[in-house]
Parts: sequence; structure tokens; C-alpha cells
Amino acid sequence: MKPGYKGFTIIELIIAMAIAVLVTGASTVALSQIFGGTDRNNNQLTAARQIENAGFWISRDTQRAQSISTSNLTPPDLLVLNWTEWDVDGNPVYYLVRYSFDNVTANIGRLKRNYLSSAGVNQQTLVGLNLYYNPNDSENTSKASYENTALTVQLTVILNKAHETREFRIMPRPNIY
Repeated sequence: MKPGYKGFTIIELIIAMAIAVLVTGASTVALSQIFGGTDRNNNQLTAARQIENAGFWISRDTQRAQSISTSNLTPPDLLVLNWTEWDVDGNPVYYLVRYSFDNVTANIGRLKRNYLSSAGVNQQTLVGLNLYYNPNDSENTSKASYENTALTVQLTVILNKAHETREFRIMPRPNIY
């Protein structure tokens, strides 16, 4: 600025504007990465929770099962478990739990748990969302097998770009009846 004049020269204004544009651009990029990363992390955590919830229910029921079926089931069934318990009067109560895929669209669906007993209990529980189920993709699909007294369940959740796969190996309790 020349002596005696008030204000800024055009060069000073251009430099100040260029610095402001650079700072604004850098902060915009940083914020978009933060928010984009948060969405990805949330999706990944949600996928992991869906798998853990389904694994919990399957493990819980398998621990009680006396009979486990994973083959020769009608699609979209994943797993069928049976067991017998006795009521306080010594009468047998028979239980059946069936895990099956529901509302499958583009190979993504929900995992339902149907719980029935001879005592009149009939409950349906949604145990997992966004599960990948494609019988033609034997490598990646959610599936179950029962061999050598161990149940192996592979669950895959796909949520937007998040992809999570876990394998559970569950040993039923010994039959003490």
C-alpha cells in the first residue's frame, strides 16, 4: 500500500482471497473424509453387530439341541434344531427351532428364528438383517453344516459397501438324558 492511501492493493486482495480459497478447500476435503469415514465405520459396525446377534441366537439354541439338521432342508431354511425338556410334572415338552431366510431381494435378506414348543409357544424373532444368501455362491453365502458333532455356521452381511463374514463353530452340549 502506498503512503497516504487507505485500503489494500489489488495484489494484496488477490493473495488474501487465494489463501482463503486454499484454507476453505482443505477444510472441505477434511470434513468430507471425516463424514465419509464415519458412514463407512457405522456400516461396518452395523454389519458386525448383525452377525454377532445371529451367531448368539444360533449358539444359544444349538447348546440345547439334541437333533441338528442342515442338509435336505427346503430353501430358504438354514438350520433346524430339536430338543426335549421335561416340565415340573415330568412330562416331556418338545421344542423345534427353525432358522430361515426371509424377504430375500438381490441375494440380501433377513434371518428369522421360528421357535415352537409342544407347550403352545410359537414365537418368531428377527435375528439378522442384510444377510447375504445365494445358494449358487457356496464360497461366500451364509450357510450351515453339521459334521462330527460340530455345527459350523458361516454368516455374511453386506450393508452398502461394508462386507463382514464370520464363521461360528458350535459344539452342542452332551446329551445327558
